[in-house]
Amino acid sequence: MNNGKIFSINGPVIKGRNMTDFTAKEMVLIGEKKLIGEVISLEDDIAVIQVYEETEGLKKDDEIYHTNKPLSLKLGPGLLKNMFDGIERPLKEIRDKFSTFIPEGIGLISIDEEKLWDVTIKVKNGDTVTQGQIIAEVPETEAIVHKIMIPVGVNGTVKNVLENGKYNIETTIMQVEDDFGNLTDIKLYQDWPIRIPRPSKERLDVDRLLETGQRILDVFFPLAKGGTVAIPGGFGTGKTMTQHQLAKYADADIIIYIGCGERGNEMTEVLEDFPKLIDPNNGKPLMERTVLIANTSNMPVAAREASIYTGITMAEYFRDMGYDVAIMADSTSRWAEALREISGRLEEMPAEEGYPAYLPSRIAQFYERAGIVKTLNDNEGSVTIIGAVSPAGGDFSEPVTENTKRFVNVFLGLDKDLAYSRHYPAINWMSSYSSYVEKLRDYYESKLGEDVVDLRNQMLKLLYEEDKLKEIVMLVGEDVLPDDQRLILDISNVMKLGFLQQNAFSKVDTYVPLKKQVEMLKTIKLLYEEGRKAIKEQIPISQVKNADLYSKVIAMKNTISNEDLSGIKDLNDEIKEFYSDLISKYEK
Repeated sequence: MNNGKIFSINGPVIKGRNMTDFTAKEMVLIGEKKLIGEVISLEDDIAVIQVYEETEGLKKDDEIYHTNKPLSLKLGPGLLKNMFDGIERPLKEIRDKFSTFIPEGIGLISIDEEKLWDVTIKVKNGDTVTQGQIIAEVPETEAIVHKIMIPVGVNGTVKNVLENGKYNIETTIMQVEDDFGNLTDIKLYQDWPIRIPRPSKERLDVDRLLETGQRILDVFFPLAKGGTVAIPGGFGTGKTMTQHQLAKYADADIIIYIGCGERGNEMTEVLEDFPKLIDPNNGKPLMERTVLIANTSNMPVAAREASIYTGITMAEYFRDMGYDVAIMADSTSRWAEALREISGRLEEMPAEEGYPAYLPSRIAQFYERAGIVKTLNDNEGSVTIIGAVSPAGGDFSEPVTENTKRFVNVFLGLDKDLAYSRHYPAINWMSSYSSYVEKLRDYYESKLGEDVVDLRNQMLKLLYEEDKLKEIVMLVGEDVLPDDQRLILDISNVMKLGFLQQNAFSKVDTYVPLKKQVEMLKTIKLLYEEGRKAIKEQIPISQVKNADLYSKVIAMKNTISNEDLSGIKDLNDEIKEFYSDLISKYEK
């Protein structure tokens, strides 16, 4: 095969001639340093290539070399507890071997090829195996068992199986002979192109709650396993902190965190903080079940565009083992900006605000890779995508937010006014929504034995009514309102302070079990209903509103432990007794 030659260089985009033997989406090596690139278009013998490394030093007529494969990831033991750049190169190893900055031309190094893993083989010679079947297990970390699977497209009879033992990922642990006598080597890893979704047997209904321990999410705007979530918000509204809380407490087996185009100091904070976090589920470091992908704003723009696909491909790989995976993309706006920059250099016709016309389809393709599936080995696994969006100036009408909103089922709009008033999580209950609420009705009933959705709808209605009343109050003051409407304002305030606001630094309040969340909301509802009864008896609002009682209800998130909910029952009895005595007193 003939090599190509460079004739045009425009930042991360180069053009080559003599490219007739190359194929679209083929990974290529460029110049003396063998920079990594990908063919993105071909016309006659001219190819356009995006380069995933800095192109400084390239010159006209430098060679372009074949690899005869698409840009792919090496998927195997060694992914967890690791930190990669946007094309799966390990940052710790690069720092140890080279320097603080990633040098050009180091190649597509990925997971450690020399480390020995303790392998337990699950099949024997003569067994028939099919694609996706689990044939070995490796305890990758204390929290996660890595399951070695037959690669997609490989079926046949097992030959030459090794004994259980310690092997590196390049060891051929067995071979598979197909019907034509061809042998395929099975190693501890497999390659997979990042832009092609991994196959599954069947997509299943998204009907299971992704429990997060965050009250506004689990009850008001629930996330589902296998669902899609967007968290848009302006600077300082808490997108990253919200994702940290979800990464730490969501009941997913594996977390993949993508820092896509964020500032270096912000990503440094993530890289420093995550290894220190303790998993509340098992008491082990959170990194035992986490993969970090860091592609900061000063890294090559093409690698930023690829980082999203790198993360989702890893997520699908763990999903195929039967795990529930949550992928945090922070932020998809920076990814869209990378698309815009590359599109500009390709001289494509710009669409709205300079973004390429294919922005909506790219966003859709990304979020469509979420879901619960029956895997090729008949297990069930899920990928939940939680994407942060960073609209300039907090403008939710800009193209990335608007198009993301079309393709996600949960929209958690962060509000700068809430954030600046120290109300966290700063999720605006007026602009946010979840289309999973009705789908999760049966889940709530089977887990808690009660209609949580109806309770949620009633209390959310109070918040909507309070929002309308606030406009009147701003014009003419609260005193002109009838007592029943003033009660709505008071109870809404209790709900905001005692339920929607949550303290990430409180040991009791940072994570709240679903049972306690529902009991807390029922207590607030009881406070409202008992107060409404009293108002119907013509008791003035000044007597109905008991400051001490309201304070206790607000404080129950901290004063009542997550394990023992008897304190809530006592508080309910106190509420009933107070209003019963109050009504009796006025009847006399």
